[in-house]
Amino acid sequence: MKTKGMTIIVLIVILVITVLFFTAFQVRETESALVTRFGEPVRDVTEPGLHFKWPPPIESVHVFDSRNRVFEVDLRETTTRGAVPIIVKTYVVWNIAEPLTFFNSVGTVLEAERNIRTQLSDTQNRVIGRHHFSDFVNSDPDEIKFVQIEEQMLTDLGPTLMDNYGIQANAVGIKRLQVSEDVSENVFERMRAERNRMTDDILSQGMALAQRIRADADAKKKEILNMAEARAMRIRGEGDAEAATYYRMLDADPELAMFLRDLEALRKTLEKRTTIILSADTEPFKLLKQMPTFEPKDPSVVAEELEEREETDMPLVRQQ
Repeated sequence: MKTKGMTIIVLIVILVITVLFFTAFQVRETESALVTRFGEPVRDVTEPGLHFKWPPPIESVHVFDSRNRVFEVDLRETTTRGAVPIIVKTYVVWNIAEPLTFFNSVGTVLEAERNIRTQLSDTQNRVIGRHHFSDFVNSDPDEIKFVQIEEQMLTDLGPTLMDNYGIQANAVGIKRLQVSEDVSENVFERMRAERNRMTDDILSQGMALAQRIRADADAKKKEILNMAEARAMRIRGEGDAEAATYYRMLDADPELAMFLRDLEALRKTLEKRTTIILSADTEPFKLLKQMPTFEPKDPSVVAEELEEREETDMPLVRQQ
């Protein structure tokens, strides 16, 4: 009795295991699955975990790897806006997002990559054809638009792959860019011309700035010279006015004036180490021999003569 019970339990366990083996399947985090009934797809499974189906041959499970894949297109020549040819190598990062659409449209990864190659080539021709060559090769890094071009390629390619093949495009990029020798020479020539134009512009701006600086300096120079000349004239006028007072005083006493003149001439002559042989009676060196005998006029008399001169506005006559 006990042996019979154990046999029944073993049979039940075997039956359960068999049923689970044919009706249950597991989907991992990196996978997605498609369930077909008599060869026709009925539902896709993208949630990881344990799932159930009808046993074969009623239903079958097709498991796909849903991790990202990288597919590269070979180097191909395309034309930019302006008819400048370039050679590019592009790539796309993709994964299976809708197993049902993928199974119905392509079925295998190899067939999917064939379709991706065609769609990516069409996309790169369309997008690159809307951009000038200077968007790819430029002496100014800010003018290069690789990021914008790759975003436009992703926007153009993504909906097509999703709608037609159940493939999600996560990134599209340009891996390599080449230009022919003739195009390279033309590019370098344009770059040289652009550099020369920039140099001419900078030189012109510098010359204009230098001209403004010189003009401003000349204007300030004239202003300073005019101010200095005016000040010099004012100083000379003040000096002449002050000297006129002494001239009038000397005019009133000619002998004193002649004496002071001779002293000044003697001082200037002898201020350096000079040897002069002259007669002792030669003016003004006779002062070395003896002092002249004259009496300066009384200052009160000189003042009276000056007042009389100012009143009569007549110059005094120098006595010889």
